[in-house]
Amino acid sequence: MIKIRDLEYLDAIDTHRHFGRAAEACFVSQPTLSGQIMKLEEHLGLTLIERQTRKVMLTPAGEELVTEARNVLRAANNFEASAKALLDPFSGDLHIGLIPTLAPYLLPHIMKDLNEKLPKIKFYLHEDKTKNLLKSLDDGKLDLIILPWLDEMDKFDRYDLFEEPLVLATSKDHELSTAKIVNLSKLKDFEVLTLEDGHCLRDQALGFCFTAGAKEDHRFQATSLETLRYMVSSNMGITLLPQLATVNHHITNTIKYIPFEDPKPNRQISLMLRSGYSRMQCIRAVVSSVKASMKEVL
Repeated sequence: MIKIRDLEYLDAIDTHRHFGRAAEACFVSQPTLSGQIMKLEEHLGLTLIERQTRKVMLTPAGEELVTEARNVLRAANNFEASAKALLDPFSGDLHIGLIPTLAPYLLPHIMKDLNEKLPKIKFYLHEDKTKNLLKSLDDGKLDLIILPWLDEMDKFDRYDLFEEPLVLATSKDHELSTAKIVNLSKLKDFEVLTLEDGHCLRDQALGFCFTAGAKEDHRFQATSLETLRYMVSSNMGITLLPQLATVNHHITNTIKYIPFEDPKPNRQISLMLRSGYSRMQCIRAVVSSVKASMKEVL
């Protein structure tokens, strides 16, 4: 009989492509994991793993069946979550995914209220790029994600939380720094510093900049908003930053944050979850708490 644990081992091997790391992720020894996978292969009469000296790969049969394995694991997790929700919808673990350009600036404003309003929920926070978070949500490894809404996310259920304006960041010595408010068209012909590929904020900001006639500064692509901020403060260029990243920031004596005139460039921050997710009472409580918290901030 195939066990849930066997499917977890197969999932881990596909994720890590290494028996040792997969065993570590499953909290078992490598011989235990390897032996169980061999038993699974014998039971199915199929070779699932292509074992090479320096790497581990799934065979075509393994690639097809690991998708089915994840569907079963997701269903099992949903079953367990539904049972717990019947006992107490406001208790248990909740895994939340956020992107790096949002997590450090949003969490200080929402976690205190969430912990107070949902004291029996144990929150696990996961920071990653958008593509990886969407996959983890789809695979059932996350309960929900909070990130800027993009059109390609329409396969998930969505709760809009708030709109976050983008502001212009310049050094105090830049020619635009004296403006108290700026029209997006003022960026025409300026070069704008950006994040590296993989950050959804990069694409959103560039969309606004290109519409205004600005250009991307190709000399450097930052890995974080903090890198962008310090480049701007050194008068190496200008950029667009989310408003939350400017709240209570400590180097405002070297950098200017200038709001845009209407219509302001912004990003829609939304909570997303899988269709049919079982713990909806808990989700609605999270949505309500975050909305209330952010009204005080924005």
